[in-house]
Amino acid sequence: MNVGVVCYASIGGSGIIATELGKALASRGHRVHILSSDTPVRLGEYQPGLSLHRVETPSYPLFRQPQYVLSLANKIVQVSKSERLDIVHAHYAVPHATAAYLARQVLGSTAAAGVPRIITTLHGTDITLVGSDGSYSEIVRFGIEQSDGVTAVSESLKKDTYRELGCACDIRVIPNFVDCDKYRRHPAPALAASLAPAGEKLLIHVSNFRPVKRVTAAVEVLARVVASVPARLLLVGDGPDVEQVARLAHSLGVAEHVQFLGEQDQVVPLLSVSDVFLLPSAQESFGLAALEAMACGVPVVAARVGGVPEVVEHDVSGYLHAPDDLDGMARSVVRLLTDDSTHARVASAAARTAHERYCDSKIVPLYEAYYQEIVSRPVQRNGSPR
Repeated sequence: MNVGVVCYASIGGSGIIATELGKALASRGHRVHILSSDTPVRLGEYQPGLSLHRVETPSYPLFRQPQYVLSLANKIVQVSKSERLDIVHAHYAVPHATAAYLARQVLGSTAAAGVPRIITTLHGTDITLVGSDGSYSEIVRFGIEQSDGVTAVSESLKKDTYRELGCACDIRVIPNFVDCDKYRRHPAPALAASLAPAGEKLLIHVSNFRPVKRVTAAVEVLARVVASVPARLLLVGDGPDVEQVARLAHSLGVAEHVQFLGEQDQVVPLLSVSDVFLLPSAQESFGLAALEAMACGVPVVAARVGGVPEVVEHDVSGYLHAPDDLDGMARSVVRLLTDDSTHARVASAAARTAHERYCDSKIVPLYEAYYQEIVSRPVQRNGSPR
């Protein structure tokens, strides 16, 4: 099958899953064309069957803002014509579903051009934060409803979409996944010694440092933990809250216990030396970073929000608390760091859950089957769905 994958290049679950899906599909014999404004963070080296089509958005004095939707739609049209795409898979509804719909209208008006089916995958904040905003909600709902197929990464997000937007469409839940050959714990004693020279326990948080991730809460949990256990917090990623987090660490007197590691393409080594993964987010529709940690045998201590309880089972593969219960999170972290048998039990269950339920070998075929299902449905000549 010939698939166009539309995604963001920046750090975040939607771009990571879109890129990993593209790589997995290419390895399974499909031709995959990734359309993005830049090279996605996880694209990596050349892979047969996988190509990148960069979306260029020129700036003109007349335009107060770059016209990304138009340039993206134009690129989808160009790639669809030249590569004869069967599917345009838009990851993140805003504005990718809208651009895909516009591209199909252009293609549908050209008899010689094939009209690819549009599948939109909802990832979370495109619905719970951006899509539900009154400035975007009508066009987001329209783009979703005009898609030939719609998937969500969790049952929680599916319910949120119906509640927030009232979409008249069938949403298929296909969860996020990990490459289980890559995401597993690998001993790295030299790295561990460099990050924790005094043998401290290592907590880790990986995100795009946006307010919804509540990285400041992770620092507050650390401040509670170090009162009982020597520990350090590894902060992996970058984003708008970095300076605020650094200031808070200084004000709480734990700056020397916090290490800002910035964006990292390879997180498996860091996860492999970590003892606990912190995810105190205000909202998570799935929690891909937590799943990656679990696959590497790292217990997760997280806020009980959104789709996280679908991935992390309390007192089995991790610990879940109310978002504002930082004391409870700290107690769970301390328990994991001081009780070896509990840590071993939870770490083992975390890895087992990730590898039994969320491997790419299990999830990618669900997308392939869904593609076939959507392609088998008729499309009207003008390009409108179903």
